[in-house]
Amino acid sequence: MISQTTAQSRRDFLRSATLLSTAAVAAPFIWTGASARGEEAKNDKLNIACIGVGARGSGIGHAAGAIGNMVACCDVDRGHAERFAAKYEGRCTIYSDYRKLLERKDIDAVIIGTPDHWHAAIAIAAMQTGRDVYCEKPLTLTIDEGKLICKAVKKTGRVFQVGTQQRSDNKFLNAVALVRSGRLGKNLSATCSIGGAPSGGPFEPMTPPSALDWDMWLGQAPKIDYTEKRCHGQFRWWLEYSGGKLTDWGAHHVDIAQWGLGLEQTGPIEIEGSGKFPNIPADFDPIAFFAGKQKLVNGYNAATKFSTKLAFEGGATITVREGPGNGITFKGDKGEIFVNRGKLTGTMIEALTDSDYQWLKEERTKLYKGMPIRGHMENFFSCVKARKEPVSDVFSHHRHLTSCHLSNIAMLLKRKLRWDPQQEVFIGDTQANGLLSRPRRKGFEIQA
Repeated sequence: MISQTTAQSRRDFLRSATLLSTAAVAAPFIWTGASARGEEAKNDKLNIACIGVGARGSGIGHAAGAIGNMVACCDVDRGHAERFAAKYEGRCTIYSDYRKLLERKDIDAVIIGTPDHWHAAIAIAAMQTGRDVYCEKPLTLTIDEGKLICKAVKKTGRVFQVGTQQRSDNKFLNAVALVRSGRLGKNLSATCSIGGAPSGGPFEPMTPPSALDWDMWLGQAPKIDYTEKRCHGQFRWWLEYSGGKLTDWGAHHVDIAQWGLGLEQTGPIEIEGSGKFPNIPADFDPIAFFAGKQKLVNGYNAATKFSTKLAFEGGATITVREGPGNGITFKGDKGEIFVNRGKLTGTMIEALTDSDYQWLKEERTKLYKGMPIRGHMENFFSCVKARKEPVSDVFSHHRHLTSCHLSNIAMLLKRKLRWDPQQEVFIGDTQANGLLSRPRRKGFEIQA
């Protein structure tokens, strides 16, 4: 029989997890820290600039603006920048080139919400000019970009938070704590269901809108005619600018899976899988394509359906697939649990005792590196002021996102690959190693 105290503890546990999830995910931009309570003077706030202020960029940007002083924003789409800046009533200066913004001397931290293919160059430049960085996930377009960002963080000593906000959600923290504790037993595995991607095209070339600098939007990617289906929210379905769902949602769920399995400082040793890539022919050469030497139909080309398996030293595995549903299942020889943004379930959850709830509270604090769990953006601001590593540090995120990139590479090459997680190279595979990086268009090189 379950005691009244335990039943109440369970209700409190589930309620607190749901409330924090609502704050951090469903409505992730509500801040309840010292400034919001009026306990921090205005001149103690950090000066913030946002680079990339479209839909998602505006979301994280305004989250930062609720905590700090928003002094500048930048977007290659003038309409985006003007809509974002309007909220700050003349206090937010608009730029079209992030390099001009970074020339200012009054900016403490930068919030990056651009498409994926711009993250690395902007983040590194921001750190080199002495700014702390919050960058939306997925952090990089390639594995080698991740190495460069990690190197820059070490060299500059800047505080860097990645926007994998599930690390600030009690349900995911509880799941990670339970798996890492050994309560699921041995022979651990995780299955990440992340949803598929759309197919579309061919699309007709168009004249870019007058407010959009299309050449700057393309950045490092090969030069190509504009179509509205390539940019803004649709960029995710083009391999030229993103890794599709494998890096979009994979950056969230693979992150939690690898963290839960205790593999945040390493990577897989074998990767295999299959996927359906629309508008990609049988003679596709990914190296030539990313160099702009092979042309494809002007349509979405990221995987719409997929299933990949990553095997780690010691026997743990992670499977990444489009469905069914959305969430992470952790399994061991003593049971399983399921977690997503709506729930944490499993017989193990139902059996938790009062002492288990207290233990979980303590474990969440450890996972959160001793900082108060108040929301992902607040964690960044708190760590900037304390000069501490945030909960979503670049080093573990790079490892977890590498698993997503490896999955895409294995599917594109249609074969099992072997990976050296210490050296971060493929073993005995020149072609696969050729996909660790991509040629960058002249004028858009990373100054690392």
